[in-house]
Amino acid sequence: YSPRTHTASLPREPLGKMLPSSNALSLIAAFGASVLLAQIFFSAPPQLRSAAAPGPHVSMRAQTPVTPGCPGVQKRVVSLETTQFPIRRASSGSSPFRSSRTRVVPGGRARQLLKPRATVVEEAVVSKDTALCIPLDLLNNNDVEYVGGKSASLGEMISGLASADVPVPGGFSTTAHAYRQFLAQDGLDEEINALLDDPEIYTDVTKLQATGKYIREKILTMPFSPELEASILENWERVSEGNPNAAFAVRSSATAEDLPDASFAGQQETYLNVRGREELFAKIKEVFASLFTDRAISYRHDRDFDHNKVALAATIQQMVRSETGSSGVMFSLDTETGFRDVVFVTSAWGLGETVVGGTVNPDEFYVFKPTLEQGKKAVVGRNLGSKMVKMVYAKGGGSEIVETDERERTQWSVTDDEVLELSKMATAIEKHYGFPVDVEWAKDGDTGKLYIVQARPETVASRKKANVKEEFKLKERGSSLVEGRAVGARIGAGTVRILSDASQMAEFKEGEVLVADMTDPDWEPIMKKAAAIVTNRGGRTCHAAIIARELGIPAVVGTADATDKLKDGDEVTVVCSEGDTGVVYAGQLDYERKVEDLTDLPDIPVKLMLNLANPSRAFEYGQLPNAGIGLARLEFVINNVIGIHPRALLGFDKLPQDLRNTILEKTKGYPDPVSFYVDKIAEGVGTLAASVYPRRIIVRLSDFKSNEYKSLLGGPLFEPDEENPMIGFRGAGRYTDESFRECFELELLAMKKVREEMGLTNVELMIPFVRTLEMAQEVNDVLESNGLKRGDNGLKVQMMAELPSNVFLADEFLDYFDGFSIGSNDLTQLTLGLDRDSGLVAKHFDERNPAVKKALAHIIQTAKARGKYVGICGQGPSDFPDFAQWLVEQGIDSLSLNPDSVVPT
Repeated sequence: YSPRTHTASLPREPLGKMLPSSNALSLIAAFGASVLLAQIFFSAPPQLRSAAAPGPHVSMRAQTPVTPGCPGVQKRVVSLETTQFPIRRASSGSSPFRSSRTRVVPGGRARQLLKPRATVVEEAVVSKDTALCIPLDLLNNNDVEYVGGKSASLGEMISGLASADVPVPGGFSTTAHAYRQFLAQDGLDEEINALLDDPEIYTDVTKLQATGKYIREKILTMPFSPELEASILENWERVSEGNPNAAFAVRSSATAEDLPDASFAGQQETYLNVRGREELFAKIKEVFASLFTDRAISYRHDRDFDHNKVALAATIQQMVRSETGSSGVMFSLDTETGFRDVVFVTSAWGLGETVVGGTVNPDEFYVFKPTLEQGKKAVVGRNLGSKMVKMVYAKGGGSEIVETDERERTQWSVTDDEVLELSKMATAIEKHYGFPVDVEWAKDGDTGKLYIVQARPETVASRKKANVKEEFKLKERGSSLVEGRAVGARIGAGTVRILSDASQMAEFKEGEVLVADMTDPDWEPIMKKAAAIVTNRGGRTCHAAIIARELGIPAVVGTADATDKLKDGDEVTVVCSEGDTGVVYAGQLDYERKVEDLTDLPDIPVKLMLNLANPSRAFEYGQLPNAGIGLARLEFVINNVIGIHPRALLGFDKLPQDLRNTILEKTKGYPDPVSFYVDKIAEGVGTLAASVYPRRIIVRLSDFKSNEYKSLLGGPLFEPDEENPMIGFRGAGRYTDESFRECFELELLAMKKVREEMGLTNVELMIPFVRTLEMAQEVNDVLESNGLKRGDNGLKVQMMAELPSNVFLADEFLDYFDGFSIGSNDLTQLTLGLDRDSGLVAKHFDERNPAVKKALAHIIQTAKARGKYVGICGQGPSDFPDFAQWLVEQGIDSLSLNPDSVVPT
């Protein structure tokens, strides 16, 4: 015994065989063993005693010959160690031994760990090259060749992320060696290789289907070897702790999946709610067979993976009771644009296969990582999914899909706090691995606890070229046929082909538009031939979306009725380049594709900012070279996302019943209509602010004119009729009027939420149409009374300089504001006395008019003399490069341009 190593050498024979049967001698031996254990414990370093007590699990190793019938297992010299990872296994010793526990350690050692009263235990040394099954907590990312990507990743998270509060259900994995040994029986592996060497199966879908079916049937009828069956049972009994009704997920884990350069999304099968030994054996075989589905064979061939070099393991993982809770998928970046600073979380009721498979339109959330790390409530965007169905346990085992009830459809399937917790897990996993990840999660409905059940590299958005901007633009319009969620930011056109299931794949022709209720991996051999994909069901993380991104083709998912509204043979154009909403237009329309190289852009003596108000394009345009957002028009969010007049929400109880019903439908998922208004403004601004953080974003508070407010739902009940609304009830004058002030205060409540709760302090405010100095004072008073005082927490308030009075009293107005943002559109029309909406005088509208330029020069010079910010956010600099050059010569701080003008400028 050595106090330094806490190791003792024992006889070569197991101790039990050396003890006489005498009770007295047995007692003496037991007493001696107790003394030995006590000596070891009290002579150990304090931290080791602390880790071991109470009830340390002790490991001893006895050196003996290789155990017959157990390939790869040897017995070695006994040592005594403590461990914090006890795993039960039946003892192989004689009757004096109690049941023991086993642990396979890095380097291939499997340690049997005694319960506290045990006296001796053996350790088995297991080589991962020849082991048949290995517990998940003994694996890491270096073990992909032994157990495949999924099992290795789960093991890595269990062992490497426990301290980061990333809980992962335990289990075990069969090995690549077990798979190869299984296929080697009766020469099946050689037969499979010969069949897959036939080049015709990769061009003839019918022959591919026949070959795949034959191979799968051969695998399903092949028996397991006694050794593999025994190893599976031993691990199953350990993890299930003797509960024959314990539920498991049996997943595929291929040695060529979940790699940073290949997703293999859904290529092999997953089986849920697997119970009992016979069903476990059957599902493991089905997992093995799934390596030879038509889509898996085709996918490997298309990506030049050698079939013979890809092996499959089965991941057997304890089930989370999410059938009574919720589950979903999350990515540590935005899947559409590759924007790295958000976590994209999807969620639906029940088991997660509905989200992965696209049978449900899930709830969606965006969480901003930088302020999440600061402890802020960083949910910057959310979208309530329809969630029409959910997957639950079936009574006889397995799973089934059932309809959700009205409550489930109109409520979020996960809370904001849970979304934040999940996002912290995704961020921890991403940091641990060092690259963006695609993560599946589940919430236990009984305990409410969240678990990570899979994680793999994200392989599409993260591989986009950072310095290359690709843009598709529609050059003409047709009639809109169907709409859904846009995937891919591209445009595709072709002839519609509607397929009801994968058995019809032979009918599909190259360049057609694939239209289906939904897709799964069986469809992949033809998806690569499609000009575009359109589905009734699915969200942005469903199978169709993932594969469309990977193939670089546009997809519109979750349309609900595409298979009804579109007909075989229709000529259509699928447009996914205009934001979150994808549209299928009638006819093959003309469009253009533009690619710009953003490397080596010249340095210029002015800051270029963006005119950007559409939150659905923020993460895309935010990656352009920019100094922030110089104009974010709040009315865009109110008009396009909310669509309801704020006074209709404040006076909801007094509205006509039919109008109340319409508003309730639009605001479902939110506590009340007013909360919907505030939260949707906050989410829209939060998304815009996140896209350029920590650079500034100047948010112009609502500047609707009365005729524009009247077009909102409920607007005619509250808005006046004005002869000339362009110069009527708008801007600062509306904000401070008693008839509208309460509505304005809802906007301020949203701004306060963005800055304080979300932590996006890069948000600045802009006040439009400030006619007088008195208005300037009044609006500042309203801001301050609503907790938005200039200077507090770094808040800056700019004024939109767009009226002749702003020019004449420029210096005086700067006493009330931190700077000017020039609105050249209104300034031009009011300086020249013309209506910019009138076609009769449109030819006279020009920001380059000498009178306008003189006004602009005075505003710029005044701001510079006061040391305050001055920028311009009108249309002029985007349209006229010479005008932009003149503004730079005047010393303007920034030009705020439309996104498509930034690189040319």
